Amino acid sequence: MVLGPNGSGKSTLLSIVGTLARPSSGSVSHGALGHTRDEVRATLGWVGHESLCYADLSGRENIELAAKLHGVDIAEAFEAARQRFDLGSFVERPLRTYSRGQRQRVALARALVHRPLLVLLDEPTTGLDAAGVARVREVVRDESARGAVVLVVTHDEGFARDAGDVRITLDRGRILKAG
Repeated sequence: MVLGPNGSGKSTLLSIVGTLARPSSGSVSHGALGHTRDEVRATLGWVGHESLCYADLSGRENIELAAKLHGVDIAEAFEAARQRFDLGSFVERPLRTYSRGQRQRVALARALVHRPLLVLLDEPTTGLDAAGVARVREVVRDESARGAVVLVVTHDEGFARDAGDVRITLDRGRILKAG
């Protein structure tokens, strides 16, 4: 869990770990995840401020597209996502018609469809009700228990305390506190 005020470098850290940006100093080692950007990205599941889903496709189509791109069985992937994220009949409508919580559930399903080894979540509880926050907390715990490295950026200290084992506080790009 990475905490810190706005502008502290949390999202930049995710961009660096996710290979979208290069650090101005230092380096990142992804170890067994891969040595090239393409190798790391193949093991990556990302949920950012935007859902990274296509608004005119249904939730089902977004999840199935992600499964196809990752070489995962499409029918099995959708059924697993449907059950795990309680995707009701709304999943057949275009994503642009969804509530924030529904978009977040589809975004998580899309990001996790290939069982990534590295999961990056940027403010995953923003705009969610208590049930949505509980679902994200469960996902973080389940993915960690599965062996994935889960890096969550959040302002929600309660969520960080309940969902994560390690908390890092950033301030202006520097680690202020770790533990």
